Amino acid sequence: LLFYLFIQHLIISSSYTSLYKKSSTNKNPAPDVAAEVGRYEDVAKRIIELAVFGAAQNRSYRRLADFTDTIGNRVSGSQNLEMAIKYMYNAMKQDGLDVHLEPVKIPHWVRGKESAEMIKPRTKSLAMLGLGSSVGTPPEGVEAEVLVVQSFEELKRRASEATGRIVVFNQPFTNYPETVAYRGFGASEAAKVGAVATLIRSVTPFSINSPHTGWQTYEEGVKRIPTACITVEDAELMWRLAQNKQKIVVRLVMGAQTLPDADSFNTVAEIRGWQHPEQVVLLSGHLDSWDVGQGAMDDGGGAMISWEALSLIKDLGLRPRRTLRAVLWTGEEQGGVGGQQYFNLHKENISNFDLVMESDLGTFTPMGLQFLGSDAARKVMEEVIKLLAPINVTKLETDAEGTDIFLWMQAGVPGASLHVADSRYFWFHHSEGDTMTVQDPHDMDLCSALWAVVAYVVADLEDMLPRRP
Repeated sequence: LLFYLFIQHLIISSSYTSLYKKSSTNKNPAPDVAAEVGRYEDVAKRIIELAVFGAAQNRSYRRLADFTDTIGNRVSGSQNLEMAIKYMYNAMKQDGLDVHLEPVKIPHWVRGKESAEMIKPRTKSLAMLGLGSSVGTPPEGVEAEVLVVQSFEELKRRASEATGRIVVFNQPFTNYPETVAYRGFGASEAAKVGAVATLIRSVTPFSINSPHTGWQTYEEGVKRIPTACITVEDAELMWRLAQNKQKIVVRLVMGAQTLPDADSFNTVAEIRGWQHPEQVVLLSGHLDSWDVGQGAMDDGGGAMISWEALSLIKDLGLRPRRTLRAVLWTGEEQGGVGGQQYFNLHKENISNFDLVMESDLGTFTPMGLQFLGSDAARKVMEEVIKLLAPINVTKLETDAEGTDIFLWMQAGVPGASLHVADSRYFWFHHSEGDTMTVQDPHDMDLCSALWAVVAYVVADLEDMLPRRP
């Protein structure tokens, strides 16, 4: 279930879109919805002016830099993550927001010392990162001949060759949802045919000898074998050697272990609504990251623009009809653990959730807003997004994304996600390259402005967004 939710980080099945379209039985928005939303044009301009050109210019970037430079990466269960939660709690309190913490239990996997080395046909150190939830090797490591394959289908065809070997998956990158299956399930598929470990080509279209980590899932009833990611360059090297009939031997050492689940928190900040405080527009990003790089892009930026949106609205003295709630999730990288527990805690009040929003594909130049909801709700959102004309971001797209908001959308709550120019996102994803160097101050200002305008206007409209039953 956790890995399934993780996959929803990128895609929501089109079948849910169909459900929304077929089920728009709630009352339609008033005929003058365009006029109602249009009255927010001046407010939207004020928010944009403050975020992009005014006193708040570059503020989200500075906040992110201070946060990531001070705390660093923040893997689930780590002391760094707990420091990050305390940091954000105090920072948002000092910003004048209502802040509280909601307890959750999260996985606690520890990487330990690790290394990989090619022994034959020549000695070469292999850049690697163990995959989350992997078991460790014996202290002396695992040394075995390598079988290189490019797909699950090839592994099945060559199953007789896999016994006692380290399977290297040299799968080409097509797109993330398709290619990530090798990282997620490669260890169990290899174990079924007798492999002793797996090395997975990093899930990225571009590499400068950089391994990319991530969560993986063991299939129930299948032997658990160590699994790690290696670079595109080393995977292709071993593929070429194998094609030339060279015998390849690798030694893998991993000190990974899984500890008991850790206590943690989702961090929640609010501006309470003046008329319907029980009704909520939720905007979010996740605070945890992997244990490499700084977690600036994934997802420090999403967390910061969610805080920044509330700051912009507060600084302008605005207070919407409904409550604006920023949730900084924990345990997202392990399949939306914090998001799932938040849903379980609050789903009894699901009728009061107006819109759920998540930013988790970077805070590069904004291109538009992805939206999943009824046809009637879409008509409202089409008007809302027009308010972003001053920064040329007026496109409303389909199929909102977000591991942490997926359950809400599945249950019928309208959802939105930030669409940015993300062509370089997977260059840095889950790698040492995810640092502040990837971030751009102006882009973050634009993302903050979009996030704040959409959240405020939806929260202040006379009626909640129509939804399917």
